[in-house]
This record gives sequence, structure tokens and C-alpha cells, in this order.
Amino acid sequence: MTETRTSAGRVRGTDEAGVAVFRGIPFAAPPVGDLRFAAPAPPRPWDGVREATTFGPPPPQPAGTGGRAFVAGDTDWLTLNVWAPDPGPGAGLPVMVWIHGGAYTIGAADLPEYDGARLARDGVVLVTANHRVGVEGFAHVEGAPDNRGLLDQVAVLKWVQENIGAFGGDPARVTVFGQSAGGGSVAALLTMPRAAGLFGRAVAQSVQGTTFTPELARDIGSAFAAEIGLRATTADLADVDPELLVAASDEVIAKAGAHVDRWGPAAYRSILFSPVVDGDVLPASPWQVRHDVDLLVGHTRDENRLFVVFGEVDPADVAAAEERYAPGPYEEGDPDRLYDLVLSDWMFRMPSLHLAERAARAHVYELTWGGTLGACHGLDVPLVFGNLTRGRPASLIGDVATAGQVSAAMRAAWVAFATHGDPGWPVFDDDGLVQLFDTEPAVVPYPETESRRVWRDHVFAPLPLR
Repeated sequence: MTETRTSAGRVRGTDEAGVAVFRGIPFAAPPVGDLRFAAPAPPRPWDGVREATTFGPPPPQPAGTGGRAFVAGDTDWLTLNVWAPDPGPGAGLPVMVWIHGGAYTIGAADLPEYDGARLARDGVVLVTANHRVGVEGFAHVEGAPDNRGLLDQVAVLKWVQENIGAFGGDPARVTVFGQSAGGGSVAALLTMPRAAGLFGRAVAQSVQGTTFTPELARDIGSAFAAEIGLRATTADLADVDPELLVAASDEVIAKAGAHVDRWGPAAYRSILFSPVVDGDVLPASPWQVRHDVDLLVGHTRDENRLFVVFGEVDPADVAAAEERYAPGPYEEGDPDRLYDLVLSDWMFRMPSLHLAERAARAHVYELTWGGTLGACHGLDVPLVFGNLTRGRPASLIGDVATAGQVSAAMRAAWVAFATHGDPGWPVFDDDGLVQLFDTEPAVVPYPETESRRVWRDHVFAPLPLR
């Protein structure tokens, strides 16, 4: 099956080692011109057969993010890709739809670490997709809907419901999964009325726990526009070169520390894009409501280590970590270790755990096997996809042979969950049992007891404007 029909027209892919691969299929119209900053519109139909052999271009974002560079004038940003075992239409295979991470600022579906061939050979139809990031997707722009990047993800899921049967997938067995900001997007989708019924299961990996109030999003959006002497409105920004908006947002992010009196933790960590709890697209914080969709959720043990090694660490932030981010005191006394622990918990570990606690039925895991930087943020991506030597996260692997064992266990769990809802260990309940992924995997009570104690009564509410 290298040729099939979608609702917009026929597509022709390639046969790659027994997997049918279709790249660059539009799931929405290019969001330019009259559609700039708008909710995604249906894709434009085409005549004949569209060659689906190359990835679509990434949305506007800073250069050097690991995939194809953004090219001015190449506007077909909203495309998706499908990897399918080749039994033909009607096979009814489970479907997994990937949402990439990147702090809601960078990322695209063409990154080599997201190649879906290995998961497809394990028995699923795998879908990856672009969505708008940065100013185009998540900045507040007056006259435009907030959360346009999330609306793009909903459009992907609608496309899957309409079309995935032609690729051998079962639209009644769709699992959405994502990591970091992709995990935060999964959390948002669980909460969004527009996404209800579009997927039956969800996997949230290292969930980024930040959301914004409308007031904070409006203030940050105004700062982006002011950087180029404009207002954050559709009237002012609709015709602005996307690269100029990327440069403006980069400049504001670089000097975010000047806004800590108004933006608080978002400025301390230079996190200036996040889902906005606007009461419409996203009616509430994902941590303030209950979720009925079956959930597989977890984190790595050493989440923040990646940012300590590759980021710039402000000594003042280290000294004030507890005060700035944590709801209570830790027992840890070493400032550097405490900083690493608090930031891991605030950004990823406790949002992941608390999301599990808000779910009617959840399976929880922790990745404890470590590569070159321990069990750091992002290590789970090559392990889940089985791409241990491709893409930037492959540099985190270290021992490929041992990583292969952990990868096989994680892939089997993800595929089993997508297939029948049981990854192979008990549901997270009063016993608090979780799966540890390591060279010697084990099911144990949730091990991060100190962190759980500190954050027990915290609610990850939207970050406010001070």
C-alpha cells in the first residue's frame, strides 16, 4: 500500500522495509494570508495523485533546532506523516499520534528521532505532525484565538478520524502521545471540549506543567509586538514577516529576566509560550479537573540535569530555587542538588504525577536507566521510538546495547497500552505502584517520596500576571 485516498485527494508514499510511509500530507490549509493567526481551516483538495515522499516544511521558529530549517515563503506548515505496516485498508490496527515537544517554541515532525518505522513494525499505525509554535501558535494576539497550536493538534486528530482507516488504522483505537511540551499538550487535549471523542487513550511523558492566565499571555504578547514597534493585534501583525516575529520573540526571551516583577517564574525560566487557560479553547488548567481517558504518564528521574549541563544557570536562581518554585521546604541541603531537584519537580515530575492523580485510570512509570547525563529530560524519546543512533537525543544514550533492552521494554509497553489499554503493570491507585524502566525493571511504590510530600497539596494553576 503505497497509494491511497484521503478526504482531500489521493496520496502516494514509499515502501521502506515493509512499512508504507507517507510524508507531508496537508491536514489543514496553510495558515497565511487571511488565515494568519486563525484557527486551522480544512486542507485544500487536489486533483490527481499527490506525491507524499518528503516532509512538509517546519513552522516559523529559530534556526538550528535539528530538523529542516524554516524557509521564507514555504508556507505549507501544517502537514502530517504516516508510517503503516502494509496490510492495506481495513486492517484495524491501533493508531498512535505523536505530539512533539520544544517548550511550545521549537520543534517539527521531520526530526530524525521521530521516525516512526520501528513503532510501526511493532504493530501500530504511527502519525507525526507539525503544529504552529512560538508567536504563530501560542502568543496572545488580539482578534485571534488563543492556543492556535493546540487547535492545530485537534485538526490532526480530526484528520485521523476521517482518514486513518485508509492506512490500515482503527479510528476507534487512537492513542495520542507526547513528551515535554508535547506532554503538556496531551494534558491540555484531555481538558479541551474540542478534542473530546477524538482519541481513546493518552500517553503523557515528562509533562511540562506551565499554563498561563489570559492576563499574563496578553502582557507577554504585547512585549513581543512592542519589540518591533507594533501592537499585538491581528491588524498590526497579519502582514509581518514570520522570521521578524521569531527574532522579536527571541529578543524578549533573551531578556526575560527584566520582567520578573510582572511575569514571575515564567521570566525566571524564560518560558514565554504556554497554553492559555482562556475559558474557551482551554477552559481550565488540566490539573484542576478530572479526566476520564485512560492515561499512561511518567517522567525521568533526573529531568533537569539536561538544562544544568546545556543551559545557563543563574547562581541567584540556584540560591532561591525553593522560594521561587516550590510550595514548601525540602530536606535536601546542598544548593546545587536542591536546585536540580526543585526544577525537575516544578517543570516535569510533579505535573506528571499530579496528572495521574487527576485521571480516572492511570498507569505511572519512571525512567531510572541513565545514559550520558543520567535519566535526564528527553532520554525517553529515542527509547520510545527505538531511534538510538539518530537525532540529537541519541547523544544522551551512551551504551547502545543496554539502551536497546530498555527501549524494547518501553516500546512494548506503549504499543500494548495503545492496543488494549494495559502496559503491563497495575493501575496507579492507593498503593501508588509504578513501573521503573531500567536494566532490571521493577514495579515499586512511587519512589520520589520527598518530592511527593512537598508537592502533595499544590495545584498547578495557570501562572498569573503579578
